[in-house]
Amino acid sequence: MRVLGLETSCDETGVAIYDTDRGLLAHALYSQIAVHAEYGGVVPELASRDHIRKTLPLIQQVLDEADCAATDIDGIAYTAGPGLVGALMVGATLARSLALGWGIPSLGVHHMEGHLLAPMLEARAPDFPFIALLVSGGHTQLVRVDDIGEYRVLGESVDDAAGEAFDKVAKMLNLPYPGGPHVARLAEAGTPGRFDFPRPMVNRPGLDFSFSGLKTHTLTTVRECSVDGVLPEQDRCDIARAFEEAVVATLVIKCRRALEQEQLSTLVMAGGVSANRNLRARLDADLGKRGMQVFYPAPEFCTDNGAMIAYAGARRLAVGQVDAFETAVRPRWPMHELPPLTGERAA
Repeated sequence: MRVLGLETSCDETGVAIYDTDRGLLAHALYSQIAVHAEYGGVVPELASRDHIRKTLPLIQQVLDEADCAATDIDGIAYTAGPGLVGALMVGATLARSLALGWGIPSLGVHHMEGHLLAPMLEARAPDFPFIALLVSGGHTQLVRVDDIGEYRVLGESVDDAAGEAFDKVAKMLNLPYPGGPHVARLAEAGTPGRFDFPRPMVNRPGLDFSFSGLKTHTLTTVRECSVDGVLPEQDRCDIARAFEEAVVATLVIKCRRALEQEQLSTLVMAGGVSANRNLRARLDADLGKRGMQVFYPAPEFCTDNGAMIAYAGARRLAVGQVDAFETAVRPRWPMHELPPLTGERAA
């Protein structure tokens, strides 16, 4: 089965073609970072407009790269939620219109299920069951995954997601949007151990996260170190390092706790923050010495992309799950509402 996947949940337009026999045939991504950078964050109306401009040309691009015609496509998967409602509507409307015109089924895919399954695109893929750490700009969750559609959320952020905290700290340090990669690069020049920032919620039971207090602690440190409103460069580096180390340590502790609680030995980490090299190194070292293993998507599939939507959609379309006529996008969509990989359903 050959599936066209469309990702338009936020500020990146992703398109891909996945073949259930041959794997990923082609993918393309357009990032709106330059569009939103001057505003310091995503402007929903601008995001929707850019998806309108870019999605059709990207579809043609991946068709050409995969040496496919429209008649070679057996189904279309698109991100139905969660995400920005206007951006979601662009992808959903286009996907369902093309499916109707081409006489093929369409299916709305859960954005975070796409991230969770992104490591399945790699040659070395995890086996079920496993624990998934979904860590991005909008989500920080630990999920027990027994199979596709069989998810149990073990813990999640009660306030800011880790990615949001990175972006807000980047603003404090006068770094560009999106903040995560810039904070990580600045942290490389930081002095180890100069600041010791708190590891939030690690000394209490449970698997939930909270990064708002860490964000406030960072802001307080920035103000204390500033001279006449200017933060010295080395202080910027040291604060970035202390903040990143606190986030990484917190995530590692919670992942280890989740694996031990569920008596599992495999962790999957996905989402934009999963590209953080320090986080990957710490997880590999900490879990590896306990006989546990970690799986990641390729760096190009850590952020939002069409390949993960094409793959997730292909798995569900292949068992007959298709859109109902009245299907709508869902800006909020709890993962536990997803059905298992059997039977028909509406997104």
